[in-house]
Amino acid sequence: MPKTAAPAPLAADPSRWKALVFIALAQLMVVLDATIVNIALPSAQTDLGISDGNRQWVITAYALAFGGLLLFGGRIADKWGRKNAFIVGLIGFALASALGGAANGEAMMLGARALQGAFGALLAPAALSLLAVMFTDAKERAKAFGIYGAIAGGGGAVGLILGGFLTEYLNWRWTFFVNIPFAIVAAVGAWMIIREPAGGRNRAPLDIPGVILSTTGLVALVYGFTRAESAGWSDALTVTMFVASAVLLATFVLVESRVKSPLLPLRVLLERNRGGVYLSLGLAVIAMFGLFLFLTYYLQVVKGFSPVKTGFAFLPMIAGMITGSTQIGARLMTRVAPRLLMGPGFLLAATGMLLLTQLEVGSSYPALILPAQLLLGLGMGTAFMPAMSLATHGVNPADAGVASAMVNTSQQVGGAIGTALLNTIAASATTAYLTDHAAEAAAGGPAAKLIQAQAMVEGYSSAIWWAVGILVASSTIALTLITTGRPGAGGPVASGDGAGADADVKIPVIAH
Repeated sequence: MPKTAAPAPLAADPSRWKALVFIALAQLMVVLDATIVNIALPSAQTDLGISDGNRQWVITAYALAFGGLLLFGGRIADKWGRKNAFIVGLIGFALASALGGAANGEAMMLGARALQGAFGALLAPAALSLLAVMFTDAKERAKAFGIYGAIAGGGGAVGLILGGFLTEYLNWRWTFFVNIPFAIVAAVGAWMIIREPAGGRNRAPLDIPGVILSTTGLVALVYGFTRAESAGWSDALTVTMFVASAVLLATFVLVESRVKSPLLPLRVLLERNRGGVYLSLGLAVIAMFGLFLFLTYYLQVVKGFSPVKTGFAFLPMIAGMITGSTQIGARLMTRVAPRLLMGPGFLLAATGMLLLTQLEVGSSYPALILPAQLLLGLGMGTAFMPAMSLATHGVNPADAGVASAMVNTSQQVGGAIGTALLNTIAASATTAYLTDHAAEAAAGGPAAKLIQAQAMVEGYSSAIWWAVGILVASSTIALTLITTGRPGAGGPVASGDGAGADADVKIPVIAH
């Protein structure tokens, strides 16, 4: 029998690498904002007269809007077009940042942060789904997602450095104003360069019940974990939020299984490879967010580092993430199955985290913290890159936005859980240590200060042990649930709608 001719390769967008620059710039801006404001918060709180009880809302307002609206933002990107959603998201984020920088009181600041979160929820899935539909060649896709993964993983630590510089040498308001040039350059570049593939929009009517249920359910979940951190797990409102979230999200799944045009088609979520990515990535982010929190406090409070010095202390982790993502993950992704990068990557990160369980008040930065950060960065960078790519691999182009939104949702919810859960564990361990050493603490003087520092470090190391276990669980999930072969190898299925491993062929030809 004569062989069937292979399908002609799809035309690639000649401007795709230029487009990647502006997509990466926008992603960097969103990721930076997650940590840059943390450094500026004490100064902003003093200037604006924000009470201690309300200061958490500067972070929470952003997290609630961002986490709650991500699925909606992803579907809007599918419906409007990713380029349009990307540009609108950038402009809105810039305006909200200007509002935050010019804030003259608590209400204005909190409103600006909520707006930043809302436009970020439109921008983030649009950016990732643009990569998914523009890069169709397996090797090029690996390189593009390697760069994107390095930014997603290391941008938070860059935010600590930039936030420290801006707050220490200029003014806290510049941690908001700095977003404006990022957004303008990315929006102008996107307008001129990006050419979205034809036929990739989802023109189905918007699933309004799905939007309401998913948004309220995710907001309740994120707020529940955020409140648990300050009010405790047994607090009546905390418990109410968790119960409400469970009911709303369960109803959402039921509605999505029955409506004709669902906000989140269950085929996107239930396909085992993508489901494995969402779950393993969400768990890994729980561990990472906890580490950023504890290491920042350890370096500043226990070791006495300045904000700028603390930021620079995170550089080995950034270097490790960039190396793991671009030099290990991107180079090996077209040669080995994704699970063989993600599983060992998360285990390597767990090894770095394991080193940090040995933290003491007098621990040496070069001997302990630096090698731990390098291992953690290398492992997370290696795992993040194939995770970002696989999360949208084989998905129908009309679902690319909402599939991308699920990546961001798993990270955002993971961050909220990580901050609350690990901080609660650390606080409990610190309290227990102080109770056991109450007599020494009551003596006063240098001995009492040392006991206080030792109690803090005891809390951090206890929580970091949990982070080690969480990363091991991430590795196990990646190795067991993710079964797809390397790109182009014709391995197991990578799509929820019947496509094979090379399901990228469904992405249409670029319209010039």
